[in-house]
Amino acid sequence: MNETIIAPSILAADFANLQRDVEMINNSKAQWFHLDVMDGVFVPNISFGMPVIKGISRHAKKPLDVHLMIVDPDRYIKEFATLGAAVLTVHYEACTHLHRTLQAIKAEGMQAGVAINPHTNVSLLEDTIADIDLVCMMSVNPGFGGQSFIENTYKKVRALKEIINANGAKTKIEIDGGVTDKNAKQLVEAGADVLVAGSFVFGAKNPTETIENLIKMTK
Repeated sequence: MNETIIAPSILAADFANLQRDVEMINNSKAQWFHLDVMDGVFVPNISFGMPVIKGISRHAKKPLDVHLMIVDPDRYIKEFATLGAAVLTVHYEACTHLHRTLQAIKAEGMQAGVAINPHTNVSLLEDTIADIDLVCMMSVNPGFGGQSFIENTYKKVRALKEIINANGAKTKIEIDGGVTDKNAKQLVEAGADVLVAGSFVFGAKNPTETIENLIKMTK
């Protein structure tokens, strides 16, 4: 089994000390940065945009996993590639022509991700799963950090893993929302490959140690 990827969510960082928190992730055992971009339209919140991501990318020494919670994400694919995104994830619910969007992301040299909301059935990804590098499964309703984990997520992870295996795909499963030391091991056992942790990491007394403990408990 490959080591579980831990991707601390910058949404939960201290924006008055953002470089400090970026350096913390650089020096930790976390493998990715997770960046949530919200537009106040697709979700009822606004997070941060291009200038902040550009600043993070100047200091980040690990891949940027960019999660777009926005309408019409196709408009910005080239720009996020220029900003240094390694993975660009769009929402299934925001894409009229998902296959076309996935191809456009890959054409810019990024891995293509698809996020699904808690109410979206994983079976809807069956026809495109071979073209998806990462499925970001929302385990809370998108838009705000610090929400409680939705228990039905375990069932959805197992169902998605079956679809991935049945199609011979290499798609990673990422869990975003409410990840803690109480559910990390169960999520990996169900089939998750990447765990996004926001409040649990940045709200801890020792974030670096918290990240290391998450990795240990998922081995």
